[in-house]
Amino acid sequence: MTSHSLRSGLSTSAIYAVLVFGAAITLAPFLLGLLTSFTSARQFATGTPLEWPRPPTLDNYTDLAGAGFGRAAAVTALMTAVILLGQMTFSVLAAYAFARLEFPGRDVLFWVYIATLMVPATVTVVPLYLMMAQLGLRNTFWALVLPFLFGSPYAIFLLREHFRLIPNDLVNAARLDGANTLDVLVHVILPSSRPVLATLTLITVVSQWNNFMWPLVITSGRKWRVLTVATADLQSQFNSQWTLVMAATTIAIVPLIVLFVAAQRHIVSSIVVSGLK
Repeated sequence: MTSHSLRSGLSTSAIYAVLVFGAAITLAPFLLGLLTSFTSARQFATGTPLEWPRPPTLDNYTDLAGAGFGRAAAVTALMTAVILLGQMTFSVLAAYAFARLEFPGRDVLFWVYIATLMVPATVTVVPLYLMMAQLGLRNTFWALVLPFLFGSPYAIFLLREHFRLIPNDLVNAARLDGANTLDVLVHVILPSSRPVLATLTLITVVSQWNNFMWPLVITSGRKWRVLTVATADLQSQFNSQWTLVMAATTIAIVPLIVLFVAAQRHIVSSIVVSGLK
């Protein structure tokens, strides 16, 4: 083995060692939380947090079901699904208009809208709360979803940039075949944008599933409580029962992990396509 090959092998080994160490540091809290969720409260109180559950128990999850945690999960899933449908629909329509349609003030309107990305979300909480209260929507499902339903600046910006990169020849060919604007969007633009749409879907689901501030402000009681608020309530009500809190955290995390595993191929494709273009 030459000295160059030896140095290359050592360099590769060092890179992998750093990556494995980083992955272990990142995954350790999640694995610890998962183990704790299957540990009985008595063992957790008398043993150490790193002990393997003896035996593993589902008592923490059954206790959560009795505490109404299932309803919080259902409300969160419904809220996320409605917001996802609204955001993807309106973001696609707005991005197509900004990318492909000609109308007065198009670019000025686009950049003014994108400038709202600079405004922290906390700044809009009080105005949104007052609006919902005056409309009589406080502590309702629509109050949860309306502020996020009509697209987002980030999604519109990302989709607009992608739509502008789609070759005009494809659009012109569809026009020659008699396609109208909606046909071009549905049959030409969207099929060419599947990786980007999948990435935006994942980003939207994660951000809304983990949304805490707005549901905490606009709702009260258990009727429209979401997972993040329900987990925070557990931490205050059962301060010493960390096994219960870790079970709630696991329930909140697992759907996101499943979604990421299912969509990771499309996410990688979107990165590759963007890089090549």
